[in-house]
Amino acid sequence: MTRHDLERASPQVSGGVDPRESSLEEAAAEAAELRPEIERHNRLYHVESRPEISDSVYDALFRRLQALEAAHPSLATPDSPTQRVGADPLESLPSVAHAAPMLSLDSAREPAEVQRFDERLRKALGDEEIRYILEPKLDGASLELVYVEGVLERAVTRGNGREGEGVTENVRTIPTVPLRLREDERPVPAFLSVRGEAMMYLSDFETLNQRRIEAGDPPYQNPRNATSGALRQLNSRITASRPLTVLAYDVMVVEGVTFETDSEGVAALRAWGLQTPERVTEADSVDEIVAYHRAFDADRDSLDYEIDGVVVKLDALAPRALLGSTSHHPRWAIAFKFEPRKEVTRIDRIFVSVGRTGVLTPVALLRPVEVGGVTVSRATLHNREELERKDVREGELVRVQRAGDVIPQIVERIDEEERERSDPFAMPAACPSCGTEPVEKGPFTVCPNHFGCRAQLKGRITHFGARGALDIEGLGEETVSLLVDEGLVTELADLFDLKEEELVPLEGFAEVSARNLVGAIEERRRVELARFLVGLGIPEVGVAVARDLAVHFRGIEAVRAASAEALEEIHGVGEKMSAAIKGFLETPDVREALDRLLDGGRRFQFVVPEATEVVVEGGWGGRTVVLTGTLESFSRGELKKVLEGLGARVTGSVSRRTDFLVAGEKPGSKLDKARRLGVEVLDEEQLRERLEGDGRVAAGLPPSEAQ
Repeated sequence: MTRHDLERASPQVSGGVDPRESSLEEAAAEAAELRPEIERHNRLYHVESRPEISDSVYDALFRRLQALEAAHPSLATPDSPTQRVGADPLESLPSVAHAAPMLSLDSAREPAEVQRFDERLRKALGDEEIRYILEPKLDGASLELVYVEGVLERAVTRGNGREGEGVTENVRTIPTVPLRLREDERPVPAFLSVRGEAMMYLSDFETLNQRRIEAGDPPYQNPRNATSGALRQLNSRITASRPLTVLAYDVMVVEGVTFETDSEGVAALRAWGLQTPERVTEADSVDEIVAYHRAFDADRDSLDYEIDGVVVKLDALAPRALLGSTSHHPRWAIAFKFEPRKEVTRIDRIFVSVGRTGVLTPVALLRPVEVGGVTVSRATLHNREELERKDVREGELVRVQRAGDVIPQIVERIDEEERERSDPFAMPAACPSCGTEPVEKGPFTVCPNHFGCRAQLKGRITHFGARGALDIEGLGEETVSLLVDEGLVTELADLFDLKEEELVPLEGFAEVSARNLVGAIEERRRVELARFLVGLGIPEVGVAVARDLAVHFRGIEAVRAASAEALEEIHGVGEKMSAAIKGFLETPDVREALDRLLDGGRRFQFVVPEATEVVVEGGWGGRTVVLTGTLESFSRGELKKVLEGLGARVTGSVSRRTDFLVAGEKPGSKLDKARRLGVEVLDEEQLRERLEGDGRVAAGLPPSEAQ
């Protein structure tokens, strides 16, 4: 269709009939012609970078379609290009299950590791021909796109791999995501689940940051974080203003179409109108894989997007099913990572940061240096022993890298023969926040003033009000810091005595925001006991343990009064964990702070869930298992996930509540204790027999040597 044809087909462009005066049939016919044409120009502009019409002509066509749909609301279909402008804000993002698990990848950094991966596959598949598909490992945010009868139905973040957050309205605004699949080259399937990567091109990211700086807003730290934040906006109009793109690279589930290879699937994605990564290719050998990796690594700094390696996947799909997956990653794919980027800079100063749990962490202030596109000005030195081991001092040259291309860390000191070294840095004799004498716990230096230390108090209040704890809306890190610095909150109990009139004079507050915060805090006087326990920041107590404590003891005072033996009656709580819980709750300043917070039981109404019995076939449901020693054919992490998937609890210490101890080579003291307590001990082969007796998980086990 030529520009003349477009103008003739769209009267609004050439001064034609007002859409409000058109009949529904006339408007429907015009809209049906406009939609695919506008989408074609979207693709030409955003995906293929070869526009055919000017922006002004495109805008006129788009406005014409908007006017038609406004005049005749029944014409506004979910796959209309007008849906890309965003919708009304949501109250929250829903949790949505994936059509298939979105697993992570095992990784390698050396060619020898890729060689071993190749050898494992060849050994497992025997005479099967091995061919790989190679692609860049994009450094963005993983996303699932689901199409039903060719129309985008939902978009879901990766989340925990099984379910994520529904971000459909946000993803509809991304120009490279087709709202309806193309079917001019091949028929669309009845159902299609696609995995892709949401990302920002570096040039677009720089433009976005420049706009923010000019508007007086802080710039984003890196494209990945900016992308993730844009995807999770409750207001999709904000997402629409961000320069996002999505590259699709994997068919997870498809109905009505079959593929023999991953390559065929990628070709189909392109035919259906999805944008795929560049330089996707195939390889038959490790040498070709290494060459591909080396070529991308050499071009890394000139690319307009972030990558942290390349992905190597078995191309044939039938052998993939034979190899299967662990609970964490597929056995038929691997990420061949690049070495972390490193740069040289100088340490200006070393200072100590006090965290929420009282740990004093030495931090190096660096002369700003750009590492992998991110400006780094500080790096953690972790703890006292790590500082002594690296022996870095103020004023010295150091080599810095971004661990996993994200977290800055100092790799090593660079010798300067003619420069005299400064004195070694020593951890302070007093907490820099409250002046309390710190104590040493292993390699860590800790301030024991849990609720009296201002730095710890800020961290503890922030944690107390966080989403996983009491979930107090508006009680973020900046607000907490302001409340503590102004003296309005000197302990947790003060939160529940705040008055609106105290907040209004503070910077950033007004009557409405003050009323909202006080109201949000007031609402949490009725709270789930498990959330309250999480919020207290008790060592070793996460969400699962907190719930078990709540269900078992039914009240906060019962938890506080529980003996170590009573705590160990709970599945998953061993000697070390019970000692940590008991030690924290019995510390004088913690006990006094809790007394004031609870106010004799008058301040809170606790909600406790009813206990439920987990019943899982195969004899593992509710059983407590401890792993010890070195296992030959199992990864400890992999085995833990298999057992947990069967309903078992895998803990770190043996107690009278332990059902099984799995003992590998050099099991240590846990084996002696298990025998003293009469706990059943399984060696690796006995465990394998029991697991393989449960046919539901046999396919998820790593192959034994006998196989």
